[in-house]
Amino acid sequence: MDDMELRTVEHSIPTDILDDLLTRFIICVPESAKQNLIRICFQIELAHWFYLDFYVTSESKLKTCSIYEFAAHVFQHIPSLQKERHKLNQILAEWKEYKQTVPTYGAILLSEGMTHVLLVQSYFAKSSWGFPKGKVNEEEDPAHCAIREVLEETGFDITNYISPDEWLESTINDQLVRLYIIKNIPLITKFRPKTRYEIKACEWFPVADLPNSKKDVTPKVKMGVSANAFFMVLPFVKRLKMLCNVNKKPRNKSASVSEVEYSSVKSKSKKVETEDNRLAKSGRKIDKKHVSKRQLFVNDSTVDFCAPSWLNFKFDRTAIMECIP
Repeated sequence: MDDMELRTVEHSIPTDILDDLLTRFIICVPESAKQNLIRICFQIELAHWFYLDFYVTSESKLKTCSIYEFAAHVFQHIPSLQKERHKLNQILAEWKEYKQTVPTYGAILLSEGMTHVLLVQSYFAKSSWGFPKGKVNEEEDPAHCAIREVLEETGFDITNYISPDEWLESTINDQLVRLYIIKNIPLITKFRPKTRYEIKACEWFPVADLPNSKKDVTPKVKMGVSANAFFMVLPFVKRLKMLCNVNKKPRNKSASVSEVEYSSVKSKSKKVETEDNRLAKSGRKIDKKHVSKRQLFVNDSTVDFCAPSWLNFKFDRTAIMECIP
């Protein structure tokens, strides 16, 4: 008896419940699709989530199980799959590898004023936070997928908020991830995940406190959460912060910010810094009169005034340039 079968013995599912799950998610699959074990694994995953959500309750004596344990039950229970039972580990490994190539769509929910962003915590990965998102179904529209996944993971319907042209996109571990920008969600909104054993918590996080890199200690200092907890958020943080700053004033083009756009803004700011330092390096003297005082009324040359508290004031050119679209 192999390891998979041993684990199945330790975890049991009543036959009537297993029959109900297989009828709902496996039996109804077209015969042509039943020959595709990868497709069958996706159906097994749906059945697994249904089992956790509706059968494993506080009143029942049933226990949670992993997708591997659940799949072992299915492969033992269905006659046509029994002959493939000895290859279950390999089949599930190929399925997980294939899943990584399926595009994922979701949303970045921003509060009123775009100061906070909603993140969700997985039930099985309690130490990490991410955006509500999920894999697209066959022939499903990306925006519809995002709406469906956000509703499942947060209980909030973004149908009336979503714009097909506003999104951030990144490729993580060879998997495309697109997140639609959803703005002006009240902080008092109550989020109630539809799935019982997928999302553990939904919380607002200050955009300014999200880490810019794995070594950023800001979230640890301000929120008591390590930067590693945001590893699924990191690929979007810099563009998200840029987006929140930019949207404080009107923009003519789409709010979708790509990696290329962000890089071009950074290069512009570096060029300005270089020009700004050129005169200092040339050794030219600076007229202290014009440095110590600031002319407030440009059209009236007779008015020349500077409050003492303003003498050391200066603009942060880099920060300003990063906010320019």
